[in-house]
Amino acid sequence: MSEMLKLENQICFKIYTAEREITRLYRDLLGDLDITYPQYLVLLVLWEADSITVKELGKKLFLDSGTLTPMLKRMEANHIIRRQRSLEDERSVIISLTDKGKEMKEKATCIPSKLLENLSMNTDELISFDKALQTILIRLRNENS
Repeated sequence: MSEMLKLENQICFKIYTAEREITRLYRDLLGDLDITYPQYLVLLVLWEADSITVKELGKKLFLDSGTLTPMLKRMEANHIIRRQRSLEDERSVIISLTDKGKEMKEKATCIPSKLLENLSMNTDELISFDKALQTILIRLRNENS
């Protein structure tokens, strides 16, 4: 059998497996907030921007509206966000944080450091890993553009 076809030599499998394990860690860390990892990503964007259109949010998170809309509806039902049509363009929906969504930021501040503890990575390792991932993503996006 070719060495290239061995499972342990597949970088995509390592990325896939690492993503699943990291998502599991996040699930545990996000339990107190009672949100999912994709909802956490939405909150990260909104904690920076306070309000954003669904289209802009989709671009930032690389998610289509078919994936975002049901999640945003659940977040709205849980009083985390507000969705409203833009007054300037009725086709556009603006997402903003409720008071509850803003208050969740304080509880979430420990999540990145707890994740790093669980990964047992030092700052240099994290920076190196982040740069490698950024390079991969840039190259993949350029290839697919």
